[in-house]
Parts: sequence; C-alpha cells; structure tokens
Amino acid sequence: MTRVSSFSVPIRVYMEDTDAGGIVYYVNYLKFMERARSEWLRCHSLNQQALLLENTQLVVYRLTCHYAKPARLDDDLTVTAEVTDLGRCRATFDQTVEREGELLCSATVEIACLNATSMKPKQWPTQVFKVFNISDS
Repeated sequence: MTRVSSFSVPIRVYMEDTDAGGIVYYVNYLKFMERARSEWLRCHSLNQQALLLENTQLVVYRLTCHYAKPARLDDDLTVTAEVTDLGRCRATFDQTVEREGELLCSATVEIACLNATSMKPKQWPTQVFKVFNISDS
C-alpha cells in the first residue's frame, strides 16, 4: 500500500517532559507520538472514545524506535504521524519528532484494532475504511 495520510502537530517541551538535566526523558517521545496519532484521528473526525463506544480499542502491539538527538526544555517540536500500511485489523504509522527540521527521534508504530471486550483482533470499523478510501467488502 502506498502512503495514505500524513499529519503533524506542534508540541513544546515542558519541565515535566525532562529529566534533571533538562533533556526529554526517552519514554516521553512515545507520549508525543501517541498525541500525534490521537490528533490524527480527530483530524479525520474519529476519536478513541467514540470507537470505545463501538467496542473498538486501539493498542500499540509493535514499536521500533531510534533516538538520534536529544530534545531539551522549551524546544518547539513537530511530531508527525504518517500511515504507511493498513490491514483489516492493523495500521502502521511512521512517526518522527523534529526540531526545526532536524530529526530527533523516529519510530514505526503498529496499531491493532481490538474488540474491547474480548481483546481479540477485529476488523476496522467502516468509518476508518472510509477515511482511507478502502472498501470494507
């Protein structure tokens, strides 16, 4: 599948995001990426709370991450989320965290669509397929 959708969101680094040296703590890059994916959903008129009401839960099931350079307190960052593959019950996002065009962190994040009750894979809801212009047949 070719690249489907790209999105970016600005994020400022706050004290709570950093360690004692003013450098972003490594796990917070993943939080920034989660925010970008959530905003990506909202941009496409989808949100996780509405999906939960349909008994659909989105979970990270695989992640690879490369930390290239540190972000620091008060940095203005751009966090991207680009869908690079979509299956019947999973999606792959390529994501980056950049500062003024300089790559700080990159990741490939695979998301699974689950039945929220059984926690077993389920097909994406129809509205998600519509976002990607994919038929659910």
